[in-house]
Amino acid sequence: MARSRDAGYVSAYEVQAAYTPNPLKVDYLVVAGGGGGGNGIAAVAGGGGGGAGGLRSTVTVTGGGGPLESALSLSAGTSYVVTIGAGGAGDVSGSNSIFSTITSTGGGRGGNNVAPSTGGSGGGSERQGVGANGTVNQGFAGGNGNANGAVGAGGGGAGAIGGNANGGVSPGAGGAGVAIGISGSSVTYAGGGGGANNVSSNAGVGGSGGGGAGGINGTVGSAGSANTGSGGGGSSVPGSSTITGGAGGSGVVILRYPNIFTISIGGGLTGTTALDGAFKVTTFTAGSGTVSW
Repeated sequence: MARSRDAGYVSAYEVQAAYTPNPLKVDYLVVAGGGGGGNGIAAVAGGGGGGAGGLRSTVTVTGGGGPLESALSLSAGTSYVVTIGAGGAGDVSGSNSIFSTITSTGGGRGGNNVAPSTGGSGGGSERQGVGANGTVNQGFAGGNGNANGAVGAGGGGAGAIGGNANGGVSPGAGGAGVAIGISGSSVTYAGGGGGANNVSSNAGVGGSGGGGAGGINGTVGSAGSANTGSGGGGSSVPGSSTITGGAGGSGVVILRYPNIFTISIGGGLTGTTALDGAFKVTTFTAGSGTVSW
């Protein structure tokens, strides 16, 4: 005799077939550390501005260094690497930032009596040379120097090329950063550092998004703002010594995901989580480690 089925009975197969898990789709902003500004070298020129760290994002505005990328489809219970790139000290390139398979390249250092470095965005040259290239889809090249002036060019930004050294006495401004709304409000990141000036009273301004200004007549370039990936300003020295360039700003990683998920942040990372409607936003400002949901 066949066994009758309870009206309220549901098989394990039917439960599994009816259950569709919410996908873990993660939007991201990954900004690398900015490059340090070029040292001021006596009787040569003011240092070039440091290039901004590379910027990659799934939430951005038109005009950035790269195209809008796609959110990552991740698995709950799996660990993913997060690394926040440090800004470069004066005359040193920035470090890479990483989230899972996404890597943004550290910004290039500004030039002095040697060529600037390539990076996410390239460093600006001093008067004798050409700005360094940025990384495709992450940032732009630094500005070119002017052989007739003792001034530095601006470093590249994620939103625009760095300014060239202009005429005989005007240093270049840092390239512009990019405004991103991943955290719920618009914040600008990854501006280039400004070039320094050895011979006059003006200096290159830092690019929007936290780029450091260049130094004037023997002063150190300003540092790029922390957690923006902006470049440091070049330094100036009309005397007989060398002055180290301004430091680049540290990078940042910001993740946005459905609020039904809870993130677990491993040791070695500094991060905070905020609720934004149907999403959570976790911002990492320092360290290296793993996360999972």
